[in-house]
Amino acid sequence: MSSFWKSNITLSVFGESHGAGIGIVIDNLPPGERIDTDEIRFFMSRRAPGQGSTSTPRKEADMPSIVSGVHNGYTTGTPLTAFIANTDTHSSDYSNISKLVRPGHADYTGAVRYNGFNDVRGGGHFSGRLTAPLVFAGSITGQILERRGIYTGAHIEQIHNIKDKRFDPMGVSREEIIKLRHKKFPVLNDKKTEVMIEDVNKAREAGDSLGGVIECIVTNVPAGIGSPVFEGLENSISQLVFGIPAIKGIEFGAGFGVAKMLGSQNNDEFYVDERGYVITKTNNHGGILGGISSGMPIVFRVAVKPTPSISKPQKTIDIKNMTNEELEIHGRHDPCIVPRAVPVVESAANIAVLSHMMNYPNFV
Repeated sequence: MSSFWKSNITLSVFGESHGAGIGIVIDNLPPGERIDTDEIRFFMSRRAPGQGSTSTPRKEADMPSIVSGVHNGYTTGTPLTAFIANTDTHSSDYSNISKLVRPGHADYTGAVRYNGFNDVRGGGHFSGRLTAPLVFAGSITGQILERRGIYTGAHIEQIHNIKDKRFDPMGVSREEIIKLRHKKFPVLNDKKTEVMIEDVNKAREAGDSLGGVIECIVTNVPAGIGSPVFEGLENSISQLVFGIPAIKGIEFGAGFGVAKMLGSQNNDEFYVDERGYVITKTNNHGGILGGISSGMPIVFRVAVKPTPSISKPQKTIDIKNMTNEELEIHGRHDPCIVPRAVPVVESAANIAVLSHMMNYPNFV
């Protein structure tokens, strides 16, 4: 299994895209937390395939069967195990890639790592299908956080060269986050929806694909969450984010923009507001200083590469015979993975924040 280990929450994800199923084991969740299965179903439906021209036509219900760790609707505190059956697989679509490695995929590196025994159907254990269990975990941890007033939201900040506006780094309301979750195409400026979809469809019709940027915000995280050096909030969020296939970059706050600033421009000045809270006048630090939350909204953006499975002919190798070949990929693939990755990024943030929150003295 592929695992994420922290002092509190641990995750282990198992299965392959075209195997019998996929699943997850979540350990060290706090006991006595009510789990709303309708909320799980809604949260996971945002990631599910088969939702329009920007998505693969593969159909999967993606509603997990909870095997352990929940009793009478509440967490027990013991390992929570969930299993998701794979039902709509077309493994024959991958018959021509048993030897031909796909550019941009982990076929070659997986073959080297596992001595050629890796399952390449649908990407196997490297597939984006493995994000479904991660979203399940994100729904569970998100419900626990929201009972404490902490909300996570994300949107499509960019597809190809088309940009949406960004979140206000000083904060967004709970209502704005909930509204965004219910959008089929989660952008802040709805006028960008049609333009982005049109760009994706052009790439699909040309046998190509597009990438983009997802922006995420976590509100109401109290100051003092996290640790310095290796156990920082940025570290944990980044580790989980890079567990999402196709993610190639992450930046917090002003991110790479700080390289063009003066110290006087980048520094976020502190002040005490009328409520007696310590806050900053700006939020270039993205809510994290020294690996520890400052009390300001946590803001980060991730870069998503174009889907590597494209129908254009590509040069590659026959890894068994070590010859140069040409490959045409068949099967059902997302021309742009960005829209479906939005709840996955939210999930990574939920899991990391809850894991650190459990060390907070006032966590109940």
